[in-house]
Amino acid sequence: MRPGEPHLRSGGNWLAGDDWARVWREFTTSAFRLETLPEYRVAGENGLLERFRSGLPMPSGFNSAWHERLRSYRSSGRAVQRVRVVTRPPTDYQRSQFEWGYPGNSSAGEDIRVLDQDDDVVRELPAQDFWLFDDRVVVLMHYQDGLQIGRELLADTDPADYVRYKELAMAHSTPFHRYLRRESGGFVRTDEDGRTAT
Repeated sequence: MRPGEPHLRSGGNWLAGDDWARVWREFTTSAFRLETLPEYRVAGENGLLERFRSGLPMPSGFNSAWHERLRSYRSSGRAVQRVRVVTRPPTDYQRSQFEWGYPGNSSAGEDIRVLDQDDDVVRELPAQDFWLFDDRVVVLMHYQDGLQIGRELLADTDPADYVRYKELAMAHSTPFHRYLRRESGGFVRTDEDGRTAT
């Protein structure tokens, strides 16, 4: 059993609409996301993956609202961090994130890092996406076949385990900009000078 699994089905404290927006308004220092799925289905992104696969250009203004929010968080001293668990070879969806999504997010102020699925530390992390706000508010992200079906606030859970998961993931992951070099259809770890790391 992967860490965190006993907490996945509590069935209460679902966050939507204003409740979810309030979590984002009220965090004061940091918002951390562990992103684990090979592919996500997002209602507002219908057709984007097919567009990417077809080699068409990224739509103008893609993710601009999120970028504006990221710049606002950064200007107020709040950090938004993400660790993306990636397969090898990466899925088409992961490739689209690396080419279309993450460069703009990173430029707008999000600290994005990458963790290989076969890294030993992945076995110590939850088999579920979550957000951790201010190292004290835990929100599990529930998905079915890549489609988000709910967000669950773990109101009665000690956040210490999730703080540890965050610290493990951050310590063992690689900054996104060092994963930009592609080789044999996948992304490879590089050093600070862009050379393939050994």
